[in-house]
Amino acid sequence: MFYALNGRTLKKALIIICSAFFTAVVLYAYEMNRPVFSLPSGPTAVYKVDNARNEVALTFDISWGDENADKILDVLKQHGIQNATFFLSASWAERHPAVVKRIKEEGHEIGSMGYNFVNYTELENAKIRQDLMMAKKVFDMLGMKQVELLRPPGGNFNKNVLKVAQSLGYTVVHWSIDSKDWLNPGTDQIVENVTRDLEPGDIVLLHASDSAKQTAKALPKIIASMKENGYKNVNLSELLANGEAESRGIE
Repeated sequence: MFYALNGRTLKKALIIICSAFFTAVVLYAYEMNRPVFSLPSGPTAVYKVDNARNEVALTFDISWGDENADKILDVLKQHGIQNATFFLSASWAERHPAVVKRIKEEGHEIGSMGYNFVNYTELENAKIRQDLMMAKKVFDMLGMKQVELLRPPGGNFNKNVLKVAQSLGYTVVHWSIDSKDWLNPGTDQIVENVTRDLEPGDIVLLHASDSAKQTAKALPKIIASMKENGYKNVNLSELLANGEAESRGIE
């Protein structure tokens, strides 16, 4: 009786341990796929949104160049996309006020990439704040006083960057789909990079700087694929408003 009782107890204990381990694995996997980076008790960086409306967001980074932005805007206009989101380096924006005006007038949303295109993770907090404040002055001067979205240059951020951004009222936005268009891998490859794993709530990274020489040619096929698969493009503010973001920790 003594050994039988202990055997049952041991069996129950093993079942409890196995169940706990399985639960921990499931929770860990869930955490690793949640759509927001965050600190345990503070700021976040969105890279995807839980969205049940088949909505996605095309976003374009611009940090330099004089020609490509207008080509991208031409394609978007031709294909009825009036709600993309453009992240601009303010140093570029102040040199191209006419293009910035066109982006705004054609219905697109504007976000900030700071003033200088520098890696914020290599800067002290005061320098990050200074760069963002310089950018704000430029956007204010260009008539955009409500720029609340921030994509740190190169998508580089850490907990300090998130804290500084939050203190200035920004929502930091990363991406879930990387077109890799700046590598100029070929039009078909850019289309494949965007459309292969596209899901509702995805934030797509594209570029409108002159270095991305094939993006304008890839865009019509990307837009056609989105429409064929029932996806609707919205700007980031609308995507965030129509979905729910959860969080996971970062270093």
